[in-house]
Amino acid sequence: MSELSTQEADAEEESAPDDTPEGPAADAPEDAPGRTPVAEAGARTAGDRAGEVSAPASGAGQEPGNAAPAAPADAPGDAPAATEAAPAQAPAATEAAAEAESAAGSGKAPGKAPEDTPQEAPDAGLEDTGVHRAAVRKSLLRPLISDLPAERPVGRTGRPAAGATPAWAASTASGTPAGTDAGPDAERGEAVGPDGTRAMPVPQVLPAGSGSTGATPLKLLAQLTNTPPPKQTALRTVARRFKIWTPLVVLLAVIFVVVQAVRPLPATSLQLTTTSSYAFAGAPLPGVMPWPGEGQSVAEVEGLGSLGVHGAQNPVPIASLTKVMTAYVVLRDHPLTGKQNGPQITVDKQAANESSSTEESTAHVTTGQKFTERQMLQLLLVPSGNNIARLLARWDAGTQEAFVTKMTSAAGSLGMTHTTYTGASGFEETTVSTAVDQLKLAREVMKNEVFRSVVALPNVAVPGVGKIYNNNNDLVNPGVVGIKTGSSTPAGGALMWAANKKAGGKEQLILGVVLQQHGGTTVNDSLQTALDRSQKLIASVQGGLTSATVVTKGAVVGEVHDGLGGSTPVVAGADLTAAGWPGLHSTVTLTPRAGGLPHSAKAGTVVGTLTIGSGTARVSVPAVLSTDLASPSFTSKLTHF
Repeated sequence: MSELSTQEADAEEESAPDDTPEGPAADAPEDAPGRTPVAEAGARTAGDRAGEVSAPASGAGQEPGNAAPAAPADAPGDAPAATEAAPAQAPAATEAAAEAESAAGSGKAPGKAPEDTPQEAPDAGLEDTGVHRAAVRKSLLRPLISDLPAERPVGRTGRPAAGATPAWAASTASGTPAGTDAGPDAERGEAVGPDGTRAMPVPQVLPAGSGSTGATPLKLLAQLTNTPPPKQTALRTVARRFKIWTPLVVLLAVIFVVVQAVRPLPATSLQLTTTSSYAFAGAPLPGVMPWPGEGQSVAEVEGLGSLGVHGAQNPVPIASLTKVMTAYVVLRDHPLTGKQNGPQITVDKQAANESSSTEESTAHVTTGQKFTERQMLQLLLVPSGNNIARLLARWDAGTQEAFVTKMTSAAGSLGMTHTTYTGASGFEETTVSTAVDQLKLAREVMKNEVFRSVVALPNVAVPGVGKIYNNNNDLVNPGVVGIKTGSSTPAGGALMWAANKKAGGKEQLILGVVLQQHGGTTVNDSLQTALDRSQKLIASVQGGLTSATVVTKGAVVGEVHDGLGGSTPVVAGADLTAAGWPGLHSTVTLTPRAGGLPHSAKAGTVVGTLTIGSGTARVSVPAVLSTDLASPSFTSKLTHF
């Protein structure tokens, strides 16, 4: 091929549209043997038919410039024979074949068209039948298409021909872009493109079900950037998890701090830290007391505790001790306080008639006399008038039987489970009880100041009756304040007694009961025996009662807890001095002040009460803060759960 023809062919390729075939076929020598040129669009062949191919006259060796006679239009079978000799490495598209055909028909070299040759319509001179035209083109292009390689090469522009597999896709498997010559780069395994360019292989993504889990975004990015994914190590895993969880942990920590800071403070509490009991030194008093050798006996110091119980507690007749329950029910139903005398009560005929009886103790009254409730109680308890007991029962309940029902109910409410009342006076031997039950009644009735004032009288002057004397001879002894005697043949001698002794800075009330005491030959002798034995018990208790300083002022007795782990010591505000007897164990308690404890307060603030004993023997002193009570700190709030 001449240099001019080559330049013209290059010029033609540069001016061709972008879809002009590129690659080795475009660069093939124009004088390739056996090549069947295709006429350009609009060019005519020797037979004056547009788009037809002129077969070479003599096969191989035909010069490109010698035009061969055109094949008949109705003989398409000759076209394949003329084109089979084309080299396999020179594939061409439809436009290139048409260009070669035009060059062969005009007797010029391919790619060279005379400037003065008029351009006609592509389908000029062709039959009107579109089917004939399509058949001719198909017959001409079939051998060319069949010789195309499976992968279309890449031309100088780097763009694949229409319908061909892109070079970048084909290069994925082979590593060398189609249409490029192998060179030094190819030997190194690099994909070399036109003009020395290199194509980037597309990462291969395994299809689902191929045994691979598919490409993750990280691996895909690594393939696109030719950067391998970082190797998974324990350190990277920990770092990644740290980045994920750290914000969440910080958020939770902030929420926790806020909640702990604003949540309400727990209530403060007061706790006793000193010993909860105190034992008085010395030989235990109950063991050395002169307890009667017969019957039943019991004694206690109110509020301090029991001194002991002696004898079997079986129900026995109690004689006039019954009148204590009569007085209790009357004062409960018709209470008196202070110096009140109460309503007037008229003496009925039955009470007047019973006053002359010689078989029982009575108070001498006449029909129609009026006495106050207080005076009636004096006539009941000081001379122990049986007729007055039955008169008060009828005045209170209408009948003695109805009143006895009240007495039984009252006994049940006091826990006197071994007591039975059958009358208001105790004259009936069917009225029975125990020393322990009668002590329960004595403890309760001595709370009434009117009753205490009456039973403590050694004698009393009642208008219309005169001066009467108490048959409780023990009342002449120091500190004895009652309570009631009883005597009968079935009951023997009995006494419910009370005495006082000052100890621990206050008067202590001593209570006791003795039943079934016998002596001498008469009932009065038995009563005197009961009085004597009771007095010995009273004297021993009075002598044994003592006082002791249980807690000194300023001693730590407790702590105030703020509920968050903090505590403030509490001390006694004064000496705690208690009464007791040798061997007695008294309970010590620390009670918070009314209204609750503060969260903060100054030293010396009263926060509770320190107490020993109970009832009338109870002794208390204030409990105060030793140091300032401070509100819980922010750190304490955070650590509080």
